[in-house]
Formats: sequence, C-alpha cells, structure tokens
Amino acid sequence: MTADRAGVPVKRVAVLQSNYVPWKGYFDIINDVDLFIFYDDNKYTKNDWRNRNKIKGQNGPEWMSIAVGDQTHRLICEVEIPDQAWQQKHWRSLQHNYGKCAHFARYREFFEDVYLVRRWTSLSELNQYLIRHISHAFLGITTEFQDSRQYSLSGLKQDRLIELLTQAGTTHYVSGPAARDYIDEARFEACRIDLTWKDYAGYPAYAQKFPPFEHGVSILDLLFNTGPDAPWYIWGWRTVGSVEAWR
Repeated sequence: MTADRAGVPVKRVAVLQSNYVPWKGYFDIINDVDLFIFYDDNKYTKNDWRNRNKIKGQNGPEWMSIAVGDQTHRLICEVEIPDQAWQQKHWRSLQHNYGKCAHFARYREFFEDVYLVRRWTSLSELNQYLIRHISHAFLGITTEFQDSRQYSLSGLKQDRLIELLTQAGTTHYVSGPAARDYIDEARFEACRIDLTWKDYAGYPAYAQKFPPFEHGVSILDLLFNTGPDAPWYIWGWRTVGSVEAWR
C-alpha cells in the first residue's frame, strides 16, 4: 500500500471473477493493485471465460474448454468439474502447440503437476490456484489475493460491489472497461472511491510460434514464448523502453 501526496494511505483494489488461465490483461490489472479479490460467489455465466480460454494453434486460436455441465442458476464457486478427462486432453494440446517453444521446459514441471498429478473437482479452486501461482511465481507480482467469500455481504449487483470495496478499505478501484455498461460512477464518487478504467491498448507483439499475431489468447502463450520477459510485455513496456533494458 502506498500514500498520496498528503500522506493518506492509498489502497488500490480490483474485483473480478476467476477465469481459466486468463489472458495477459487480467494479470495487468492484478499488477496494478494492492489487493485483488476473486468474485466467485457471483453468477456463473455459460460460454464465458470461466471454464475456457484460447491458445494459439497452427490453424489459429483454438479453445481449451473444461466440461462443467449445463446446470443453470449456480454461482462460480458452486461449479463442479464432474470428471478429469479434460486434464490430459489440455496437457496434450499444450505439448503439441508449445512443446518446441523456447520456454516450455521452464514451466513444464508445474503444469505437469496441474494437469497430470492433481485432480480438480471445483472450477473456482482450479482457476484461483493457477492465477495465484502464475502471478507470484512466474510474473513476480506481489499483490495480495482474497476471496469475496471472506466478507459479509448483503447487497445486490452494484450495491454489493460497493459494500465489498468499502469493507476492504478501498480508496481506488481499478475496473475492466466492459463494466462501463453498468457502473454508475457517481455512486463511487459518493463513497469517496476513485474509479479507474483499465486500458488494454498498446501491448507490444512478441514472437508467437504460429503467425499472424494474436493478443487475445491465454497467458500460457506469452509464458511459453517469452519466459522471464513476460512481465515486460504486460506492463514493463510502459516504463522501460525495450525488453533488452528490462532484462
């Protein structure tokens, strides 16, 4: 946590649902804040990023999806993974598409454990485990993680979000741009919470195995292709002029 010019503590917070091996922009938001809260006691949305993401294949982006059933009216934290057949399938897909990338071997042991050793029955538990580990171990992010279930919340929709942020001691809230459609900025101003809209523009391209270049794929693509330089391609480029200087 930092302080403003008057010495008042500043606590930057982001709140997002957990996604399956999300894209680099998700980790960019995590790096922007002091506290990142998983919002998994929220409605599960079908055909979204919660249980699937894209990787770069020879014929373009391709989906890696986890079968979680068709049940409606459940929270993300209630979504169960009924079988583990997807684990070996996803690992084979990663090996096939990234096995010859420069940094695949660097992360192989961790992902072999995720896909071949561990058995996952909860989607939220899987997503949060991957996001936390990738953030801290592979990207060097120091942000604290919490889960919204740690708080006592009673409101609905935006009221619930503001209640969560207030209980967390938030002074600055960082939100993804898609939330502009439903967030009332005046409500945040009334609660003395500064609102910042995340800008995903300007990410530099890197050498992907299969051109043409595609930004909107899982963080795994960036890790396997750039290794320890990955943070520069997410946020380092904004302050350090070149990837060589970052090193």
